Amino acid sequence: MTGAKGDGTKDSRVLFEFRRIGASVKVSAIDPTTGTEVSLVGPASAGERALAEAAVKKLRYVLARRAAGR
Repeated sequence: MTGAKGDGTKDSRVLFEFRRIGASVKVSAIDPTTGTEVSLVGPASAGERALAEAAVKKLRYVLARRAAGR
C-alpha cells in the first residue's frame, strides 16, 4: 500500500500492517527507506483508511523529529 506523497522521504511508499484485536485494530506503518516503524491502536469502526491516514501522520511526525535531531 502507498501512503500520501510529500512526506519528506525520498521514497513516498509506506507499508502498513493491520491487526484486529477485538473491537480495536493495531496499525503499523513502516517507511521502507529508513526502516522507521510506528504503530497505533484505534477502533475498528473507524475504518482502514482513517487508521492508515493517522498512522502516516504519526510516521511523518517521527521522521521530521529525527531529521531535526530531536
